[in-house]
Amino acid sequence: MKILLVGASGTLGGAIAQTLSQHELLLASRSSAQYPVDITDDASVEALLRKTGKLDAIVSAAGVLHFGPLSEMTAAQFSVGLNDKLLGQVRLALLGQHYLNDGGSITLTTGIVSAEPIRGGANASAVNRALEGFVAGAACELPRGLRINAVSPNVLTESMQAYGAFFPGFEPVPAARAALAYQRSVEGVQTGRTFTVW
Repeated sequence: MKILLVGASGTLGGAIAQTLSQHELLLASRSSAQYPVDITDDASVEALLRKTGKLDAIVSAAGVLHFGPLSEMTAAQFSVGLNDKLLGQVRLALLGQHYLNDGGSITLTTGIVSAEPIRGGANASAVNRALEGFVAGAACELPRGLRINAVSPNVLTESMQAYGAFFPGFEPVPAARAALAYQRSVEGVQTGRTFTVW
């Protein structure tokens, strides 16, 4: 399969790339020299897709969120997650569907806080739950046997130093374990699902 992996330079993206390494991978990220992309910008995503051409799968492990106390949160801070992780991944799906071969798939990334809220995580909970709703709705309308799923990982073992304080009592999962759910989405048959890795 020819797979576009967006967010390939991150911890999760790297693990996904290793798990899907038997396929032809096009590794995209904000910092990529070969496949640069800013998922907050239509023109940037369109330019990426024109460069990749037809694809069998699009996988997104990209997206920025705002973490912070609700009492201090501004609408501008809340918009960070809306414009980046939510609309950025939706943009990839909306534009990317037209570049997928028949039977192709899209896999987006949400996270455990869609179901298990944390202190300081209102933006993340809202964005992740909205993405899961989008996936469920989009699956009902995609033509040509196209599929769409989301993967909802727990906090990653590799990210505990940076994010552990936000996740007290959560049992982290290794990135390699989370990456298996992306393989399931890409190589499997299901659609409209959120695969949890908790």
